[in-house]
Amino acid sequence: MKIEITVDESGDPGFAAKVEAIVDEPAARLGHPFDPVPLHLKALDADGQLVGGLTAHSVQRWLFVKLLGVAEEQRGSGIGRKLLARAEDIARRRGLVGIYLDTFEFQAPRFYENLGYTECGRLPAHGGAPQRIWFAKTFDMAGTARTQ
Repeated sequence: MKIEITVDESGDPGFAAKVEAIVDEPAARLGHPFDPVPLHLKALDADGQLVGGLTAHSVQRWLFVKLLGVAEEQRGSGIGRKLLARAEDIARRRGLVGIYLDTFEFQAPRFYENLGYTECGRLPAHGGAPQRIWFAKTFDMAGTARTQ
């Protein structure tokens, strides 16, 4: 069988959906469909200006935080902590088992450690690329209601 590997430079939004279907269909047959549920949180100041935000999605009973950002002039004010606390609350109410995320060594590893996240993986620094560190936090599910 001849297979040709090409680069898709078209930006076709349907391409990712097709690849996801290739991955999801066998998982669904095994009783583990992916069915990601997005979560987007905004932090707005008194003037309604965006000063921070969190983007995530839940899949397989875990919430993956893709991005957590706080405007530079607002860092240290507690916005990041509040965004992550809200995400944790929503994840618990959805009946998820925990949260995982990553950061680079020059960004916020101590921030996540201080909030009870445990390092669970690391890509080494190499060729000028900084270390990427993965963190996870599992929830005690006793007494947690499962809602969507």
